[in-house]
Amino acid sequence: MIVVTAAGGPTGTAVVRALWSRGEQVRAVVGTDRPHPELTALSVDLAVADLTAPDRIEPLLDDAAALYLVWPNFDPAEAAGATALLAAARRAGVPRVVYHSVLRPQARSMPHHAAKDRVEEALDTGGVPWRVLQPCAYSANLDGALTAAAASGRFRSPWGLEQAQSLVDLRDVAEAAAVLLTEDGLDGGTFEAAGPEPLTAPRIADLLAEGLGRAVTAVDVPPEGPVPPAEAYAARCRRLMFDHYRANGFTGSPRVLEALLGRPARPLSAHLDDLAAALDAVPPTSVGELP
Repeated sequence: MIVVTAAGGPTGTAVVRALWSRGEQVRAVVGTDRPHPELTALSVDLAVADLTAPDRIEPLLDDAAALYLVWPNFDPAEAAGATALLAAARRAGVPRVVYHSVLRPQARSMPHHAAKDRVEEALDTGGVPWRVLQPCAYSANLDGALTAAAASGRFRSPWGLEQAQSLVDLRDVAEAAAVLLTEDGLDGGTFEAAGPEPLTAPRIADLLAEGLGRAVTAVDVPPEGPVPPAEAYAARCRRLMFDHYRANGFTGSPRVLEALLGRPARPLSAHLDDLAAALDAVPPTSVGELP
């Protein structure tokens, strides 16, 4: 049995699906009892538990062969909560923990990266064999902006027009996670997961235009107003993240990911192909009609 936390989110669901496709038994831990048809369709063992209550999580780990520890994004409880779950995994005798981190967690200008860096530091003293997956930003993060661009002909970029991101396909991330959860000889390893091409906003606009068969232009959308205060943690993280991307980009090498997968990483064009039907169905609108 492999336990996946935060399984109701996009990352957790993708990892559960990748494990299911390998024939693995999965216990999917979700935070609420709302319906999760995308998980129940895979015949997983669905468990509802609060990740910030390790005493509730620990019994779910008793028969676990591995734990995929993913924490909800932009959550201020991650550093303390994930570290507490590592202790619960040790007490339950879990033989393998894979932590879902982020590319360059040491970038302290982004608070949610710094939180993951602190969890990675705790792994060394956690008493459980571990591996770390460090993905770049997902191609799917752009889905809303891509749909809007299909309508307006304008791809709005909050990170400017000059810096690039090595966007990674979530399916590749999930498949890499499945490798780390099930294969031997990888303990103590930290594995980056970056897409195959550094993509600027104009390059993304060009790829979208090729798929749509009509012009798309990248438009810089600088942030407005001051950085949100610390108590608005998620909003502050998002703002500081895009400030960092605007100044430095967010790129990496695909070599480690491709070694785990045993094949080339999926390019953004593959994700656009998956969205093609939905994007083609979006009627073009006049730019003047946009707010």
